[in-house]
Amino acid sequence: MMNFKPRPALAVLKAVFAVGLAIASASALAQATAWPNKPIKLVVPYGAGSSPDVIARIVGEKLAPRLGQPVLVENRVGAGGNNGTGAVAKAAGDGYTFLISTNGPLVYNTVLYRKLPYDPFTELRPVVLAGGQANICAVRADSGIKTLQDLVSAMKQNPGKFNFSSTGVGSLSQLGVELLKVKTDTYAVHIPYASSPLAILALLQGDVQFACVPAVAVMPQVKAGKLRTLAVSTAQRSQLTPDIPTMKEAGLPEIENLAWMAIMAPASTPTDIVQRMNQEINAVLAMPEVREKLHAQFMEPIGGSSESLQNFMRQELRVMTPVIKRTGITID
Repeated sequence: MMNFKPRPALAVLKAVFAVGLAIASASALAQATAWPNKPIKLVVPYGAGSSPDVIARIVGEKLAPRLGQPVLVENRVGAGGNNGTGAVAKAAGDGYTFLISTNGPLVYNTVLYRKLPYDPFTELRPVVLAGGQANICAVRADSGIKTLQDLVSAMKQNPGKFNFSSTGVGSLSQLGVELLKVKTDTYAVHIPYASSPLAILALLQGDVQFACVPAVAVMPQVKAGKLRTLAVSTAQRSQLTPDIPTMKEAGLPEIENLAWMAIMAPASTPTDIVQRMNQEINAVLAMPEVREKLHAQFMEPIGGSSESLQNFMRQELRVMTPVIKRTGITID
């Protein structure tokens, strides 16, 4: 007869727990390895044809086959980019919702808004810095204004008669002009739009007298003979628009800025998914055909690690906070 000894209850529980843990771990591993198993959404908080929209579609087209799933671009406009950015900040971190947003909603608005409905530094997780471009200050070709100094003189001689368009409240295309106004003691009324194409359309129609917006919206109209460029916003001339002087070359030092676009995820998105997205997007940005397409849209691909993007955003906050406060702009 076999001598059977019942196992202590604790040992049985431990054995059951170990089996359950193994099953759960296997299940979690299977889910992680299966990602992605459905389409991925890339939210753009600006309108179609805007710089983030353009780069999202160029990158998304090449990213989809690498991930084995479609990458769907969704435009969620409004509140100067805050609507779409905030929606992703509140979204589930399941690896199927990402964001491509810009300077304003990701950094500047934390200073500009008295009460921002999301915190980009705690509710969003950096993935990769996708690209950047200079803002270009432009006027209508028939305006008679040929240089940036001409524009400053015209604003001083005609106070209250100049309007400028931007890509939204708190955007770099607004803040750059606000800083210009402070430095030159001039005045112009800000009129925000949902995208750079709309901001340029307002300029073409004569609703505003000038705009400093991304090159992708300006240069086609320059080539068509409808707009005249005055200056680029970056510290050095852009290799993509080498004939356009910098603000400093145009006689206005200490006005330098870069319009950049970053891909972010909800804060709870798993690290392995963020790392995979970072690797794949960096690989896409390095493709010669992608670089060529971005250059054709006057954009420079950047790339890098998610950690470097996080450090970059915090540095932008340190640099731009005193600039924003100097302008005196606050938004309720």
